[in-house]
Amino acid sequence: MAITWLIYVMISPMLDIQFIRENAEVVKQAAIDKQLNPKVVDELLVLDDQRRQLIPEVEQLRKAANDLQRQIKGRKPTPDELSQGKELKEQLRQLEPKLKEVENSFRQKLYFIPNVPARDVPIGQDETGNQVVRREGAKPDFDFNPQTHDDLLAKLNLLDTKRAVKIAGHRSYFLKGDLMLLEQAIFQFALNKMVDHGFTPFAVPLIVREEAFQNTGYGPWGMEDIFWTQDEGGLIGTAEVPLTAYHQGEVLKEEDLPIKMVGLSPCFRREVGSYGKDTQGIFRVHNFTKLEQVVYTVADEQITRDWHTKMLGFAEEILRELGLAYQVVLMCTGDMGAGQRFKYDIEVWFPGQNKYRETHSDSYFNDFQARRLNIRYQAKDGTVKYVYTINNTVIASPRILAAIAENYQTKEGRIKVPDALKPYLNKKFLGA
Repeated sequence: MAITWLIYVMISPMLDIQFIRENAEVVKQAAIDKQLNPKVVDELLVLDDQRRQLIPEVEQLRKAANDLQRQIKGRKPTPDELSQGKELKEQLRQLEPKLKEVENSFRQKLYFIPNVPARDVPIGQDETGNQVVRREGAKPDFDFNPQTHDDLLAKLNLLDTKRAVKIAGHRSYFLKGDLMLLEQAIFQFALNKMVDHGFTPFAVPLIVREEAFQNTGYGPWGMEDIFWTQDEGGLIGTAEVPLTAYHQGEVLKEEDLPIKMVGLSPCFRREVGSYGKDTQGIFRVHNFTKLEQVVYTVADEQITRDWHTKMLGFAEEILRELGLAYQVVLMCTGDMGAGQRFKYDIEVWFPGQNKYRETHSDSYFNDFQARRLNIRYQAKDGTVKYVYTINNTVIASPRILAAIAENYQTKEGRIKVPDALKPYLNKKFLGA
């Protein structure tokens, strides 16, 4: 889908242009570290020089034209004044389109400037550069060879991917019977937890405009992973997009912060670039359901980090109560998003696969998203600043269903219901 850049001309810059001017090498290094093209920084600065030269020229010509209009108001202009007016009009006719073109190119280029990673983010090209911070929980100690979730769930007639593929294509699935009920139980359990932590629950739009993806940092990177509609909108891949954009164009008050939102939604991703990966089971699919937490904080990175850690803790609390072993992973520069400043992943232990697999992502952006969305707040001292934004997965299905199936299986091929979910499901075993 072609990106309609012109509708973004009036959006604020993604990084402060003054910061980019003064720290060009830092921003170029950020692009290199994130496996992006650093030349875009030099190209942006060339355009910035051009616009800074053209803006005063155009403003001076406009002022001269306005002064001349006031000078001749109410009388017939002299031949010299007519000649001067024509000359000013011609100069503006040539320079104004040029300035508009440069401004548009400048704004377009700004969208390709990545956020600068925090200093303690490890440098790495891909997932091999990620660092395990800690491991939590006890792995199940089986006296048998555990099955993978897809085999186990198919045998119990709780999962059907064969018929789903016939109807909807690859990476599709049916959840059946108790597995569908277990999914509902998980989301009710997790949503109750987040409401108890003071988050406002949201049901969000599933189709949003292109600018919502662009302004939350999913564009220009990652736009190919979106399912686009015929109406210049796209299906969301996470509730982060509409929730982060919720207060776009608004000026909040410092006493309103932090704003804590949690959204439950279906999510849709094309999974471009994942050909041949995780083709079995329900780990990597085109549509899934996710509970996502989003927080706006004041423009203070330490306060943002504190909230980032709290939000990680909310997700960990749920995993602990579900009795799942997991590890927290600090993402390296090459495996984090272009807009993210700092990111953790949580990876849950999958005994059937004998490895940890990613189930959660926890990121903060400082003002990167807020500048695009123009979300600001009036501080107590009267100044107006951009909010800082954070998001984190609370729980996502069907990955968490796969994890529960593999961790709670029995030697007889049954699946126990985690104690935390029994009040919601009123069963001891799935399919029983």
